[in-house]
Amino acid sequence: MSLNRKKLNASLKRRALAAAIVMLVMIWMSPAKAQLRSAPRSGSVASWRVIGTTEAGFQADHDGIVVHGFNDFRRIKFKVTGAPLNLQRLVVTYESGTPERVEVRHNIPEGGESRQIDLPGSGKRLVRRIDFWYDTKGLLKGRAHVTVFGMK
Repeated sequence: MSLNRKKLNASLKRRALAAAIVMLVMIWMSPAKAQLRSAPRSGSVASWRVIGTTEAGFQADHDGIVVHGFNDFRRIKFKVTGAPLNLQRLVVTYESGTPERVEVRHNIPEGGESRQIDLPGSGKRLVRRIDFWYDTKGLLKGRAHVTVFGMK
């Protein structure tokens, strides 16, 4: 093999290695989210408490919050900061495994809140998980920080 061919092969190998490293870094830094787990603190009846917070970006359209501990809620609501959010639907899964689908279809402006969403069976059904589907209002607006609140 000639000297030029060896240099070319070595150069190609270095470029392939650099491309592989770049791909691994991109995968590692991608916005794949771990499932959010939350343990809300108890408080007085009829007061709002934070269930969990997540970041909604343009690359995802679904998030879920697993609720541990104090989880007997009568109502939930969503507060959005950083960017507007179109909340489409949510599924509340109770301790028994029974899911309840709620059509929301609510455009929440940046700094705004959703309506209060009543959960039937208060005192008898403990919330284990809240999944919600959304879309963000464009790439230039950034990421929406979504906080879910619950009321006993």
